[in-house]
Amino acid sequence: MALKLNENEVKSLPAPASGNKVHYFAGAILQGAQAPRGFGVRVTAAGAKSFVMNYRLKGREYRFTIGAFPDWSPLRAVREARDLRQRIDRGENPLDDRATPAKTKTVADVLDDFVARHVLNKDRPLRSGKEYVGAFERLVKPKIGKIGIYDLRRSHIAAMLDAIEAPTMADRTLAYVRKALNWYAARDEAFHFPMVRGMARTRPQERARHRILNDDEIRAIWPALDKAGTFGAIVKTLLLTGQRRDEVAQMRRHEIGDDGLWTIPAERYKTKRPNHVPLSKAALAVIKDRTSDHVFAGRDGDGPFNGFSKSKAALDKATGVTGWTLHDLRRTAKTLMVRAGVRPDISERVLGHVIAGVEGTYDRHSYADEKRDALERLAAMLERIAHPFPSNVATLGEKRLRAQA
Repeated sequence: MALKLNENEVKSLPAPASGNKVHYFAGAILQGAQAPRGFGVRVTAAGAKSFVMNYRLKGREYRFTIGAFPDWSPLRAVREARDLRQRIDRGENPLDDRATPAKTKTVADVLDDFVARHVLNKDRPLRSGKEYVGAFERLVKPKIGKIGIYDLRRSHIAAMLDAIEAPTMADRTLAYVRKALNWYAARDEAFHFPMVRGMARTRPQERARHRILNDDEIRAIWPALDKAGTFGAIVKTLLLTGQRRDEVAQMRRHEIGDDGLWTIPAERYKTKRPNHVPLSKAALAVIKDRTSDHVFAGRDGDGPFNGFSKSKAALDKATGVTGWTLHDLRRTAKTLMVRAGVRPDISERVLGHVIAGVEGTYDRHSYADEKRDALERLAAMLERIAHPFPSNVATLGEKRLRAQA
């Protein structure tokens, strides 16, 4: 039978005849939070009750007093005990903190905890972890990092955002900070969440990018990609498939079938559904000589390529084409497919977008042939742009248009 843990249960614990007694509640669940091993309530002969954690570390037994009841509620005590249990399992001794003067937890401390336990969690790290860390170190900590977490006010956050020149970067930083403070608020009921709606610096429609590479820019970049090593091959594949940066960079050899069908697994796809991408002949040519398990391996050969910033800067300098991001290539690929006569619903399926409404619910056709045709058309369009016909040579399509005129 599951243990009960609530205020009435704690109140009803009997006092021992002498000394004190610990009543253990390991495994009890309170509002979805499970009490860790070693968690209990110590009751003295005088009837005083407090929440404690008993644990062993390096062969020795310790008892950490969390706080007195009813100053501490059972739920808050369980959440604190879970955090203590994680520290103990990492080899830390929470009692060491009490050997030194108490230190007020700052915003920087909370951000560091958030990064260690959530953003860069070894079991399920966030794909955008580097962006979180970069924003915290460059933009957040220098402005509000030294402020005590309980002293943090809305005005502090507003001033921090005002100091960020680019509105879109300010909004991205706001989102990162909001997530960190939400994470902390779920662990400390005494913390007052300072954020409100309306703190963003731009409207959603203003944040949406519209940049695509035009034909001249593609023509300038395409030959330079042959000299850009692994990064160049990634950029070509991004344009030839319309997929996202990390999905391409993390491509594995076993994901590509003998028929050239690349299956991106659900666990690393944004929609949490697998996406099947029939690689065109041009895309297969880009990857044919890449024999490692990670098709686009990094320098050490053990993991995927990750030197995007420096490589992108070098490409911009070599070509003179600037002001674009790798994600803009996805929008460019979509636009080129439309130019090549691909139906919009097919190009959406190539991109892996979820089809809304009744069609998305009931249509279970794979569209493999249609997607393959779309990507071959995309490759042909890129080839024509990168290597245009002489000015005195007209394509069949152009001749038809002239005849119709």
